[in-house]
Amino acid sequence: MAFPNLTPRRYGVAALLAAGALFATAAQSQAPTAPLTPEAATVKKLVEQKIPGMLVRGVTKTGYLGLYEIQLDDQLMYTDAKVNYLISGAIYDTASKKNLTEARQRELNRVAFDSLPLDLSFKRVKGNGERKLAIFSDADCPYCARLEQELKSIDNVTIYTFLFPIDQLHPDSARKSRAIWCSADKVKSWDEFFASGKLPDNNGDCDNPVVATNALGAKLRVTATPTLVFADGSVVPGALPAPQLESEMVQAATVVAKAPAAKK
Repeated sequence: MAFPNLTPRRYGVAALLAAGALFATAAQSQAPTAPLTPEAATVKKLVEQKIPGMLVRGVTKTGYLGLYEIQLDDQLMYTDAKVNYLISGAIYDTASKKNLTEARQRELNRVAFDSLPLDLSFKRVKGNGERKLAIFSDADCPYCARLEQELKSIDNVTIYTFLFPIDQLHPDSARKSRAIWCSADKVKSWDEFFASGKLPDNNGDCDNPVVATNALGAKLRVTATPTLVFADGSVVPGALPAPQLESEMVQAATVVAKAPAAKK
């Protein structure tokens, strides 16, 4: 098995050390996400002592190598019980060929699909529409265009698209998003734009949700487009190929089906 690059997704240990004050003032500064065991509380205290300002949302003992998982704002790191070392990167299980860090991050980032403000999105129904998928998409994002191609072969799904322009990358995307939203047929306008680049003939000055969807994305820690939210609340970034989309939706449906039984 060839392991992928283990470089941290956004920043490494050195950057985290340098940016401690930034974490301390981040808008999403929160107490730990779950009650800590005494051992985990000790690890958290040591982290805060040794790296002042680092935002630690939670600490959990892992089942491997005696490591503790440190939950940061949008990243996981690992440490020993005495916080002598910090490990930044992914941990893989060679037997199952599973990225344990990715799986854990996905679990932590899960959202309640039914809590999404779907009125801020426009809806596309394909086939019987029995499955659900939400997408944060940028009109000028090439990966979003790729995803739209993959979605053509997906059936029996209701797709909720949140217009999520990333101004730093695509400064004209917000204007295009507003024009698409203000059209008489949002779905048709969206499809036409990705097919030919044609925009609806309006100034985009109707009441639109673009500012609100940006705020929603920030709350959900959406940092890239496209970002997909499946029916079980799994948040997955990237233009997934159609077979993987199908696999993810099947898995999500299985989780949702088990949920009522788990609550009894």
